[in-house]
Amino acid sequence: MNAVTNTDLPWTREEFEEKLREKGKGYHIYHPFHVMMYEGKLTKEQLQSWVANRFYYQIGIPQKDAAILSNCPDKEVRKEWIVRITDHDGDGVNEGGIEAWIKLGQAVGLTREDVTSLKLVSPGVRFAVDAYINFARQRPWQESVCSSLTELFAPHIHQQRISSWPTMYPWIKEEGLVYFKKRLTEARRDVEQGLGVTLDYFSTSRAMQERALEILQFKLDVLWVIADSIMLASTTIKVEDRDYLRQPR
Repeated sequence: MNAVTNTDLPWTREEFEEKLREKGKGYHIYHPFHVMMYEGKLTKEQLQSWVANRFYYQIGIPQKDAAILSNCPDKEVRKEWIVRITDHDGDGVNEGGIEAWIKLGQAVGLTREDVTSLKLVSPGVRFAVDAYINFARQRPWQESVCSSLTELFAPHIHQQRISSWPTMYPWIKEEGLVYFKKRLTEARRDVEQGLGVTLDYFSTSRAMQERALEILQFKLDVLWVIADSIMLASTTIKVEDRDYLRQPR
């Protein structure tokens, strides 16, 4: 009989959570585009491009959460998780995050039509967001919950924008920051639920825990690709390069 080694044993709950949190080193807050944003180096057009493209991700979030609900047989989990949809869609009384993001677009100088028409969304952003939604539709609901755990790292980036934008981008209307202020409390609540499900479900073996880390890395990659695509879409291309890009292959 083969002896069980330390590398076969599951990490303790505390060790597993620490491994998950360590993934924050790859969060898109460290992407060059987001570093430029924090340092106040983006042009107005680049910031507008970011807002317009990220709207596609915002409208994908409740679709992802609806997919999780449709795959989850646990009533108690569904009762807690469903609030995420109204957080973004609104509930007829309270304005949701999607509407708050549209107002962010207006605060940076876009029209409602600019944002909601999706005409400014790059193909790379569409591909990455659609891949994330499809993952939630096709994989076990616990894996989809795990993929949402990038919200572990979100409060910091929201606070960063609230603190730095009034100084770095004083031309942005203050009401545009409502979305980030709203998510400060919502994300912390969401983390508690998502982390609890992940720690419970994936702690049965080391292999399962490593699978959870792979899933979280997948979501980090999605966010990184979104930032890559936005950076490319908002980079000025010379006229001769534009002509080349239009030539048939």
